[in-house]
Amino acid sequence: MSPRKQYTPLSAAVDVEALFRLLEGRWKLVILFQLFGGKVQRFSDLERAITGISQKMLAQQLRQLEEDGIVTRTVHEQVPPKVDYRLTDWGQQLCPALDALLKWAECRDDYVASASSR
Repeated sequence: MSPRKQYTPLSAAVDVEALFRLLEGRWKLVILFQLFGGKVQRFSDLERAITGISQKMLAQQLRQLEEDGIVTRTVHEQVPPKVDYRLTDWGQQLCPALDALLKWAECRDDYVASASSR
């Protein structure tokens, strides 16, 4: 493991902004939560589990997550074709970070109630 990068306030802000761009979009976090814990999901399973997402949007979001190294796509050579998705090791490491954000938000008593009503 390489030594940890030393950040300035500016470089930290720039890098965090770049990381948030990897996760931006209405559906990416929902997809990630469906895959946390080592779950392997077929496209159709994800589509059923995520209410309101279109096939086109799910495919687009999965493609972007795959290109960014967060999700891996496996094609099984069979008829009919079977494709499944799982988080990469790096993608799975997002789970504690997102959990920490949720715990941080809970520290503000009115946050969870107001965010849920939106």
